[in-house]
Amino acid sequence: MSTRKLPTVYDLRAQKGQRQQTMLRYFTLEEAAAAEAAGIDIASVPPELLFDPGYRKAAPSVFTMTGLTHLEAGTPDDYLRWCCQAMERGADAVYCSGSLHTVELLAREHIPVVGHVGLVPSRHTWTGGFRAVGKTADAALDMFNEIKAYQEAGAFAVEVEVVPEEVATAISPRVEILLWSMGAGAGCDAQYLFANDILGYTDGHIPRHSKVYRDFAAEYARLQAERIAAFSEFARDVETGAFPTPGDLVQMPPEELEIFLARLDS
Repeated sequence: MSTRKLPTVYDLRAQKGQRQQTMLRYFTLEEAAAAEAAGIDIASVPPELLFDPGYRKAAPSVFTMTGLTHLEAGTPDDYLRWCCQAMERGADAVYCSGSLHTVELLAREHIPVVGHVGLVPSRHTWTGGFRAVGKTADAALDMFNEIKAYQEAGAFAVEVEVVPEEVATAISPRVEILLWSMGAGAGCDAQYLFANDILGYTDGHIPRHSKVYRDFAAEYARLQAERIAAFSEFARDVETGAFPTPGDLVQMPPEELEIFLARLDS
């Protein structure tokens, strides 16, 4: 059994610049349990997984963030209401892709908020689509100012996605806020990947910044073939009478059967 304790925001902030944290996005209780056993530090999970009664049993010491995008959450007050409920249900922090006004609103209520810069999927149209951000000096300075603005608004961490590593490395020691890297290099405070990429079951394009460690897609395909084969064998056994056999059934004592049939006919 793990002896790790669930870290607090204070703990994570105290480790800035000390070591790289590990961070995953995962989707199932099995993946949560694997992250716990592997010693993963931080997770981002869908609300329905975090709110599952079995989640904290599976991952008691993984600092876990959940959230909604601003497109899903509604108004800042709606966001605040939802985040309060998430914290009550076990979230350690909440993700916010909304405005700095919304971030500040949440932070004023002492909700640990994580922002997002660089390639932000829900805001990708403003940065030219799904591509790297911050490749020019002007764009990199804009990002630095955006990260400082998140810090001033009260966020304690920010995801930095698909940003030149030189930019993230230069920014990180110049701010107090934690930088969680997804394709932004080792100069940040945590390295963040998706479990489906690591395990090789991503449906479609695997990002350049990710890394595949296992081929679960092939294993899932093998298991599906085995399911089909087993179901087909069952159907064939039913059709031919090979199932059920006497060994699969409960038998009535002969004397009781005789009484039952006599009464049934009368």
